[in-house]
Amino acid sequence: MSGEVPSRSGRARRIVRGPRPEAVPALVGRACAVVGALDIAAGVFPRFRHSRMHAMAEVLPGSLGPFAAALSLSAGVLLLLLAHGLKRRKRRAWRAAVALLPAGAISQFVYRHSLIGALISLALFVPLVIHRDEFKALPDPRSRWRALANFVLMSAGSLALGLVIVSAHPKRTIGDPSLADRLTHVIYGLFGFEGPVDYEGSTSWTVAFSLGALGLITAVTTIYLAFRPEHPAAHLTEEDETRLRALLEKHGARDSLGHFALRRDKAVVFSPSGKAAVTYRVVSGVMLASGDPIGDVEAWPGAIERFMDEAKAHSWTPAVMGCSETGGEVWTRETGLDALELGDEAVVDVADFSLAGRAMRNVRQMVKRIERAGYETRVRRIRDVGEAELDRIRRAAEDWRGTDTERGFSMALGRIGDPADGDCLIATAHRREGAARSASGRAVVGDGWADELPGSYGDLKAILHFVPWGTDGVSLDLMRRDRAADPGMNELLIVAALQASPKLGITRISLNFAMFRSALARGEKIGAGPVLRAWRGLLVFLSRWFQIESLYKFNAKFQPRWEPRFVVYRASGDLPRIGLAAMQAEGFVNLALPLPRFLRRTSLAARPCPHQVAEHEVRAA
Repeated sequence: MSGEVPSRSGRARRIVRGPRPEAVPALVGRACAVVGALDIAAGVFPRFRHSRMHAMAEVLPGSLGPFAAALSLSAGVLLLLLAHGLKRRKRRAWRAAVALLPAGAISQFVYRHSLIGALISLALFVPLVIHRDEFKALPDPRSRWRALANFVLMSAGSLALGLVIVSAHPKRTIGDPSLADRLTHVIYGLFGFEGPVDYEGSTSWTVAFSLGALGLITAVTTIYLAFRPEHPAAHLTEEDETRLRALLEKHGARDSLGHFALRRDKAVVFSPSGKAAVTYRVVSGVMLASGDPIGDVEAWPGAIERFMDEAKAHSWTPAVMGCSETGGEVWTRETGLDALELGDEAVVDVADFSLAGRAMRNVRQMVKRIERAGYETRVRRIRDVGEAELDRIRRAAEDWRGTDTERGFSMALGRIGDPADGDCLIATAHRREGAARSASGRAVVGDGWADELPGSYGDLKAILHFVPWGTDGVSLDLMRRDRAADPGMNELLIVAALQASPKLGITRISLNFAMFRSALARGEKIGAGPVLRAWRGLLVFLSRWFQIESLYKFNAKFQPRWEPRFVVYRASGDLPRIGLAAMQAEGFVNLALPLPRFLRRTSLAARPCPHQVAEHEVRAA
């Protein structure tokens, strides 16, 4: 796929770097974090003002008195919570900080009669007001499930900080309370009750007010998150999906990942002309697109501009995972972003595929062995599969997923058997217990025998699902198999799909994506340098968890041609954050609290087929 892609003006555009994080919000955010940490220290440690930090601690609210200590602690915790939002230019974080800082200044003057402390508090307030136009970022997509996460995290933090508060007064503590007594005192104090630990003088009041402030902050933030207006996670509307399908019908042959834009847990922005679109999901503040823009290449710049405008409006970090070389050129030219080769996509041309020859010996022997064991295959379009069998396939695919975490984003559709996905291809492996193998030993295209046989899923032993790639290609979506089945099910079904492709009008099949494929290939060759060998060694080590090497070797069995794929990013410092967001989106890292399966909400990506979640999973023989 090549060719010059012009800009909207038709002229070559000078590369201009994309929007960088503004200096003022970053400095203000850091200042809030520092002041918050010092406020907490001043509220927790009664003699903090006598240390070398006396000059700073003296001008912070809350060094004297029970009320002042609670105010100092509250201000510190809230400022720490607001710091990240201020760095990201969030408007609501700015409003909260503008309201909090004058309150801190007033408490300084009323409780401590400290004019300097009030001025220091206002010193952060003044740049917030002067640079208010810098803080216009809109809120992130959210749901009320964040209230539960906030309650758990804030409760854990309050317990830890409460133990520090209770233990920070050893000379005023009466007796020698155990750890259990101190923990009990913290829990009681968070709810506003007196615990078993006693102190001399007014220290009991100071500790009680401090613990009560922590409990109040936990309750207030949780209630706010639970009752604020809900903005659910991004999803495609029916109108968006209809427009995307129209674009794919005309331009779907350009990118093998195009059909994955129809995942229903993605959002979309269209070009002004409506002839191109970019789909994305926001994960941990990263606006993550995947593949190339959908639609007419002439309209790509308009869709990309809308994407960047949306990222700027919300202060999201823009990134693109798995775009082609042409897509990477357009993204970098139109936005000034950088591109880095991420890996290679394995594409097999049906006309060139054959099991003959020494290079295919291992695959050929494995397929023949499995066929002799009584396995047969069926390769069909989804529209040709009955609903009863589709239901059985969905249930089997979910049961065979192998992990509790749902995986898939950039190269996964997230459903099987949707009526709108009739052109999708499905290959299934079956085994009749005690039955002789078929006379031909070849794949069966279309219906060949009865569906229902004894067993939880009858004779079904493995599943491959492909999505359309234009009118003459398919792209691998998921691979699932019964763990009790013989090894080699995935090889059997890929060969079956390739052999059945001519009858189905398919000329090319895109297999799995192999991350860092070139580094693995070059690193194992003779003459590879020490740096390349060390990099390959690290990738092999990481393959224990992420299947980097196994995917490469599995794909290489079928002698594919390799198409490079790229990650597009704003700055090198964003790469770790983008990598974490990508792993979250793909399901390899789950920062959310896991729920029991019967309490989990159905993913929008699976609507209206709730049994299926896509995942690239390969088990090499």
